[in-house]
Amino acid sequence: MDHSSSEARPVKFSNPLVTVEGCPRASVKLKCLKTLWFNTGTLCNLACNHCYIESSPTNDRLDFITLRQVEHFLDEIQREHLATEEIGLTGGEPFLNPDIIAIMAAILRRGFRLLVLTNAMRPMLKRRSGLLALQKRYGNQLTIRVSIDHYREELHEQERGKKSWQPMLDGLAWLSEQGFTIDVAGRTAWGDEERALRDGYAVLFKRHNIAVDAYDKKRLVLFPEITADPNLPEITEDCWQILNVDPDAMMCASSRMVVVPKGEQRPTVMACTLLAYDQQFNLGHSLVEAAGTVQLNHPYCASFCVLGGGSCVVTE
Repeated sequence: MDHSSSEARPVKFSNPLVTVEGCPRASVKLKCLKTLWFNTGTLCNLACNHCYIESSPTNDRLDFITLRQVEHFLDEIQREHLATEEIGLTGGEPFLNPDIIAIMAAILRRGFRLLVLTNAMRPMLKRRSGLLALQKRYGNQLTIRVSIDHYREELHEQERGKKSWQPMLDGLAWLSEQGFTIDVAGRTAWGDEERALRDGYAVLFKRHNIAVDAYDKKRLVLFPEITADPNLPEITEDCWQILNVDPDAMMCASSRMVVVPKGEQRPTVMACTLLAYDQQFNLGHSLVEAAGTVQLNHPYCASFCVLGGGSCVVTE
């Protein structure tokens, strides 16, 4: 009897060093830590259909990060003379974190640029007084990035749920009226051409007097889809040249993310904002420990970063 068919076939994205074809897997060295992200916690007021981190009103796999924990890493940046210029806050919905305004103030007070990702809904608007105080003191040092999946209400709500459109618009309009520096994050999930997407957002922003230039790629960021499809091609060392992609352009060449796994006292540093749970991307408890090389051993590395050209970082 031939048992060869019953032998387990190699599985893609299973060996951090080589692909299923036996080719050396691509890796990315940390060139310098320009952007440090803090995941403020995975709880969110929404449960989107395709949230890469599965945030929801019940997902607490990552605890709320505290002001003290954030300051520990800010201290390390200054102690180690790291080249960090920007801090990013992501979630979940960051404005659900009880310490969020204090965390933002601590970051801004030390002179970092701060980027906060939000759905701009009720949790954010409940922090209006604190936000206004920070905006008055720090101005353009603070950027709020609002998620608008598509310029059409029905497609945005297809992802975020019914009755999510108008509350988002209300929050976005408030930010604009108060003079905040705003970015918008859109998605290419529905196959629109980029020019058509930007035209659609431009009409939306003009209609609601939103101070965002839809044709500025830093102000309106259009993200590729993130997929864990196991049939995606693995990225080999040769791919950099074949695809004409610079490894230094990958997020993990210039950024890291701090998370607080549920029930753990010490935060850990992950290689990427997209990979909050996968322990092969857990690089330790300090930024110095996390300064090593990252093996691109995950479908997100292929779909979003290398093939999709996506990045959560703002480059000034």
